[in-house]
Amino acid sequence: MNAPAFASTLPAAALAKAATIRLMIFDVDGVLTDGGLFYGEDGEAFKRFNALDGHGIKMMQQYGTAAAIITARQSPYVLRRARDLGIAHVFQGIHDKRQAFEQLLQQVQLTPQDCGYLGDDIIDLPVLTRVGFKACVANGHREVKSRSDYVTQASGGHGAVREICDLVLAAQGNYEAALAPYLA
Repeated sequence: MNAPAFASTLPAAALAKAATIRLMIFDVDGVLTDGGLFYGEDGEAFKRFNALDGHGIKMMQQYGTAAAIITARQSPYVLRRARDLGIAHVFQGIHDKRQAFEQLLQQVQLTPQDCGYLGDDIIDLPVLTRVGFKACVANGHREVKSRSDYVTQASGGHGAVREICDLVLAAQGNYEAALAPYLA
């Protein structure tokens, strides 16, 4: 199948690395959300998720690349969003993301090279520096950007996740098939 036109604008090295992953891991605050925290009267933080990002995750999973979440904060909203998207592996309240990553690898029986990671801040570096495909959102920290194979055009919470899902689908030759049901 032919690669989608947008794939020609992507770095060949990033596409090659994304082509081999079987699991894409996402941070939450600043990646699946814009990083803003809205506190209610009871002190609970609310989160705003992007519907385009969610549909991208669903399509990516449908075509064989699983998704997981590793986040430092704990929130019932993250669990709800993960359930809505069919994300089975969710690690919350994790300040040592390396430990959660090792646990995840054991659960899914994959190697670090089989995984991709999309992060935004230095807390993500212990995982990002170990995976096969490293990505950062456009508004991420410079240290994360400098160690990434790909930096999104979109900011966290504003389509960056969808951009990565589309990239993975294209790299693995599944983008056109994922799009086909919507063009029939």
